[in-house]
Amino acid sequence: MPMHIHCVGLNHHSAPVSLRERLSFDRSQLRATLARCGCGGRENAAPLSELVILSTCNRVEMYAVASSRDEAPLIELLCEASDIEPGTLSELLYSYQDLEAVHHLYRVACGLDSMVLGEPQILGQVADAYSQALTVGSAGLVLSRAFQGAIHTGKRAHSETSISVNPATVSSVAVHLIASVVPSLEEARVLVVGAGEMAELAIEALRKRSVRHISVINRTVARAEDLARRWTAEARPFEALELELRKADIVISSTAAPHAIFSTAMVSRAMALRPERSLMLIDIAVPRDVEPEVGEIRGVRLYDIDDLESQVRVSLGERRSQVPKVETIIAEELGEFEAWYESLAIRPVVKAMRQQAERIRRREVDRTIRRLASLDVEAREEIEALTRALVKKLLHAPTMCLKEQSRNGNAAQYALIARELFGIDAASDETMERMG
Repeated sequence: MPMHIHCVGLNHHSAPVSLRERLSFDRSQLRATLARCGCGGRENAAPLSELVILSTCNRVEMYAVASSRDEAPLIELLCEASDIEPGTLSELLYSYQDLEAVHHLYRVACGLDSMVLGEPQILGQVADAYSQALTVGSAGLVLSRAFQGAIHTGKRAHSETSISVNPATVSSVAVHLIASVVPSLEEARVLVVGAGEMAELAIEALRKRSVRHISVINRTVARAEDLARRWTAEARPFEALELELRKADIVISSTAAPHAIFSTAMVSRAMALRPERSLMLIDIAVPRDVEPEVGEIRGVRLYDIDDLESQVRVSLGERRSQVPKVETIIAEELGEFEAWYESLAIRPVVKAMRQQAERIRRREVDRTIRRLASLDVEAREEIEALTRALVKKLLHAPTMCLKEQSRNGNAAQYALIARELFGIDAASDETMERMG
């Protein structure tokens, strides 16, 4: 029975965050869905023999192996798990099959399909998705090979090219700039104002540089608390903004306020109380959160988004120049997977040939030994060894031919020829494969 690889999902290109967050799987939900699938045990659906779920803040993708080309069971499973009507997703989902599905997975693992080109975090998320499926037992032969190949491909992309070397978001560039200017950054007191995506990326970049003291302020306290909880930071009310400003060594501000929240007067008052300590202000908001005149205050260094975006463009340009190299790596690795995948059509035929030959050998040996009842044990063992060697030598050439043709993309055609030549029908072929 033929197997088909499926990928069904949506990401930041196809769906807004308001929908992606409804589809996001936490660890317990992910395991429950993998287990509920049962790898072929669902009723009224084409059997899914394997399943891996990749769920991140920017994408939810289900990879499966099934006996049918129909992707409806996989879409149904995604909708059931997220309690969303299929009609809500119909225009937003993308799907790939067989080698296209594996090619997409390899591109994801290399960061070519990420919101930030080449970002390395997705590689760890791909590895974690595979690990979770292994734990539950829903990743079998095909998806194991696909995900192992994707992880290997991603590692090659990051080690053999510069796709992830330079910081490529405003937030990461901001932290890169801070680290180049502020000594002993680990001990600096950092105030992050805002609780959106740019604020979170900034905190993530700070944590990667081992910054210990991070406070978060947002007009909506609950959002500040949620962000602080995820990154083990301290949430403060918006009313404490000026007090926190006095304590901070660095401020990163990215709110959606329609006007400046850091006035020249406010920053002047704060600096008057700490004349010996400098202050670095990174304003990555549009409209700006900090009045431009703040940069003229003694002891203050102010950078706005224009100061940072030029560096982002340079970094992204450098990363884009690496894409052809990454695509070459993907093509090489995908070729390896394709040859292996093609060989799957040969494996049951080779097994059937050997099993059939063994049945014939066993039958003829037993018949011969019954006729020659006077043979001693040593003679019988010699007959056994001789006939086994004959079978092995006779099957060696056709077996090698089949394997070679599978590497040349002719697996299905030569498997059919072998079945006809050796009298192996598809039913017995599948039975033998199940018997293992």
